[in-house]
Amino acid sequence: MQPATERRSWVSTAIKIIEADFNRSSDTHLLRIPFPGAPGIALYIKDESTHPTGSLKHRLARSLFLYGLCNGWIGPDTTIIEASSGSTAVSEAYFARMLGLRFIAVMPRSTSAEKIAAITFYGGECHFVDSASEMYAESARLADELDGHYMDQFTYAERATDWRGNNNIAESIFSQMAFEEHPVPAWIVVGAGTGGTSATLGRYIRYRRLPTRLCLADPESSVFHRHFADRRICTSSEPPSVIEGIGRPRCEPSFVPELIDRAYAVRDAASLAAARVLSQRIGRSCGGSTGTNIWALAQIVSDMVERGEQGSVVTLLCDSGERYRSTHLNDSWLQERGIDLQPEVDALERFFETGLFRP
Repeated sequence: MQPATERRSWVSTAIKIIEADFNRSSDTHLLRIPFPGAPGIALYIKDESTHPTGSLKHRLARSLFLYGLCNGWIGPDTTIIEASSGSTAVSEAYFARMLGLRFIAVMPRSTSAEKIAAITFYGGECHFVDSASEMYAESARLADELDGHYMDQFTYAERATDWRGNNNIAESIFSQMAFEEHPVPAWIVVGAGTGGTSATLGRYIRYRRLPTRLCLADPESSVFHRHFADRRICTSSEPPSVIEGIGRPRCEPSFVPELIDRAYAVRDAASLAAARVLSQRIGRSCGGSTGTNIWALAQIVSDMVERGEQGSVVTLLCDSGERYRSTHLNDSWLQERGIDLQPEVDALERFFETGLFRP
């Protein structure tokens, strides 16, 4: 075979391998959250922690690999480089190992030890930078130096995912809701790291002509909620959030604010407290980004209760709290940073019992 034919054959095999993995583990559970506070409102959470690599980013990594393969950017000798604070890198390391490719994650030194261990477990290499803002340029430099492919999740997330269907997260949610009392959610609450998930959900809602509205749950220091309110604001100089995987200091190309109906800024303490409260109520460990979603959801639902509305609200369990044993779940770590969760824990507990949120 000629080299071009050989490469084409390898790509075909690589796609088949990824599709076989998808066929084995294509969907995640949609759980109903116990909510005695408002019998007319049903709460659901899509448990993305059950993917093989333990997070929502498994979907993105699969899409990015398929996109790179079908565009001719990834071949049998390509080194894969990604700018990632953890979960995307974990998932991409998994797919790279599956295809026999070298993988390098460029990440801040502050990334949790558990995520670093997960990346190396799948054969990935970790390349550290001092701050998140350095990841982009360093990833591009490494790709050029190694003649590799920079995945660039922040640019390609929204275009690599097939938002019309193909069992994307939106299609999965609405299919699983089909037999519920309120099958079309009044709201879906989601965070944004790249913006790919919110773009997929927003486009699918419009494509299917559904009345569901989309709420962005965003760390307080992030630029996304600021950009949603004022398109002229494209960067944030606030100290970085301790919540990994969502919120960014700059507006990423994959974030599409026109698809968002409402946005809430959430303090770190509120996110971590909400993750703990939810974990106790559903019996599953939740990471901080899930807590961000729950804090925003509580405000959405409280408004519905006050207006006498009924319906369903859906959000995402992005990853397990087990990845944050040394940080978010460590009381000593919280004390060292002066983070007191009790006021927010009390507010969330009252919300679940009464349906009203008064943080």
